[in-house]
Amino acid sequence: MRLEAITRERLAAALAEGVLAAGGAPDAWRRVLVDGAPAAGGGRLAREVADELRLRGRSALVVDAAGFLRAASLRYEFGRRDPDAYRESWLDEGALWREVLTPLDPGGSGRVLPDLWDAERDRATRSAYVALPPGGVLLLHGAFLLGRWFPADLTVHLALSEGALLRRTAEGERWTVPAFAQYDAEESPLESADVVVRMDHPARPAWTGLPGRA
Repeated sequence: MRLEAITRERLAAALAEGVLAAGGAPDAWRRVLVDGAPAAGGGRLAREVADELRLRGRSALVVDAAGFLRAASLRYEFGRRDPDAYRESWLDEGALWREVLTPLDPGGSGRVLPDLWDAERDRATRSAYVALPPGGVLLLHGAFLLGRWFPADLTVHLALSEGALLRRTAEGERWTVPAFAQYDAEESPLESADVVVRMDHPARPAWTGLPGRA
C-alpha cells in the first residue's frame, strides 16, 4: 500500500471534498464512516471534516458509535475484559441502524439520535433527536465499523502500527489490543476502506488518497 504524507488540514479538506463529490442527488444525505481504534483519534478527524463541510455550506453531524454500546449486563456477559466480546457484541448494531443510519435513507425522516446509552453510568442518555437537513452529512466514528454492512458514501480507516496502538492505548485498556489484531485479520480494513490514513503520528498523517484519483 502506497501512502503519502499530508497535513491534517489538507486531509480534512480532501475528505470533505471527497464525500461531496460522491454520486447521488444534491439533496441526498451523505454518510461517512470513520473507522479505527479509539487511540487513532477518529472523533477528532470527524470533527475536522465536519468543520470543512460547514465551510462549504453543508450541515454536518458527528456521531460517536460509543454512544450506542449495549448495557453492561450484555457487554460483560463473558467478563469485563473479553477481547472477542469487545469486538463482536459490545456495539448495539440494531440501534445504530434504527436511530442513525436508516433515517438517512432516501425518503427517510432525517431525524438522527446522536447517542443512546451512557456506558459509564450504564443508563440511557435521553438525548433529543437532531434533524439533519437534506444534503447534510453524517460522520459516524468508532471501532469495528467495517464489515457490518453499514451504508456509507465514504469509508475511512485510521490505521495504527502495533507499536503505536500499544503506546497510545491507556494501560488499563490494553486488553483490547488483540481485538484490533483480529479485526485486521478478519475484516481487512486496509483493503475494504475507501481511504486509509496512517495515524502513528497524529500531527503527521499519511494516506492513500481518494478512490479513483491519481
